[in-house]
Amino acid sequence: MHGDMLQQRARDRVEELPGAGLEHPFGPDWDVFKVGEKVFMLMTEVTGQPIVIVKADPEDGKSLREEYGDITPGYHMNKEHWITLHPGGTLTETLVDELVTESYLLVVENLPKAKRPVDPVRFGRTG
Repeated sequence: MHGDMLQQRARDRVEELPGAGLEHPFGPDWDVFKVGEKVFMLMTEVTGQPIVIVKADPEDGKSLREEYGDITPGYHMNKEHWITLHPGGTLTETLVDELVTESYLLVVENLPKAKRPVDPVRFGRTG
């Protein structure tokens, strides 16, 4: 996935997630996406390319960084819990959707139950 397509795909997925919102607490160069007042995704081009930063389970993040050249530790974030998605040829739309959704659910599951917009165990699962 190249250039702005990566950020647009991530943005499109966020629009489908209940309770997710966009803020600019770090200025206009950073899009910060939150659920329940907690950050689950950031987007910027301050690195010279459009990147997307999402939360990931530490073991999943390690595996993803090993498997995909376009995934690196989280830019300006905790390197154990965040990953950065870079434009390039290795990321698919489906993978971007899954990583954005997983980041969202990692944050939702740590919100007080009264503030959860969805049940993180059942959201997006059928049957």
